[in-house]
Amino acid sequence: MMTSYNRGHPIEYLNGQWVYSDIKVPIDREERSCARCGRLPTTEGYDTCLGHIPGVISACCGHGVEESYIMYIEKEH
Repeated sequence: MMTSYNRGHPIEYLNGQWVYSDIKVPIDREERSCARCGRLPTTEGYDTCLGHIPGVISACCGHGVEESYIMYIEKEH
């Protein structure tokens, strides 16, 4: 069984789709808030606690289950 997390909530791949492990509802049918801060993402899709960070191509607060990270755009020299 494949497992992962979606905003800190355990999910699993079941019958060809990712579902929340506790309720078996597909993750694309139910929006859940961050397991750590309890807030939904911004309308742009950013983690609310991080917001928009200029020059960043990807970022995650970790949602209480993973280390947070920030990936910056590499500038040409």
